[in-house]
Amino acid sequence: MKRGLIQIYTGDGKGKTTAAFGIALRAAGRGLRVQIYQFLKGGSPPSGEVLALDNCGLPIRWRRFDDQIPPMFRKGGGGEEELRRSLRKALEEVREGVLGGQTDLVILDEINVALAQGWLPVESVLEFLQECPEGVEVVLTGRGAPECLLERAHLVTEMRCIKHPFDQGVPARRGIEF
Repeated sequence: MKRGLIQIYTGDGKGKTTAAFGIALRAAGRGLRVQIYQFLKGGSPPSGEVLALDNCGLPIRWRRFDDQIPPMFRKGGGGEEELRRSLRKALEEVREGVLGGQTDLVILDEINVALAQGWLPVESVLEFLQECPEGVEVVLTGRGAPECLLERAHLVTEMRCIKHPFDQGVPARRGIEF
């Protein structure tokens, strides 16, 4: 790829992670080297997308940071300082993985939430984007993408929830929502 762009999938609607994984499949199918980093999904079982990656045989590297459990999902809350530390360490791992020249596409799944909640400084992600080699495509997902990232991005898609089964009492369904 000659020029990598920055893509953002944000908003309160469903489909941000799924859209990013679709790009990963497309890129890997075309021989691009893909890395996916999942932020803030620790403590929950792997999603169907991740399970599919493990079974499809495509050379997509993925990493989930299991210690990153947001305070609202912790018994008794708290843990914000540990979460901040883990997020900073994870971003450093991403930086090393990308700057090492081993990727064409990197996906930072749910990183926008960490930024919106103030658990990770926006400046650290802006610095990472500045350091990225020219040919690396970067995809950032999650609700609440900061305005400065929206301005920096080349493509921004806002998923907007108009209607959702959860609002009608239908719980999340295995294979559809997770």
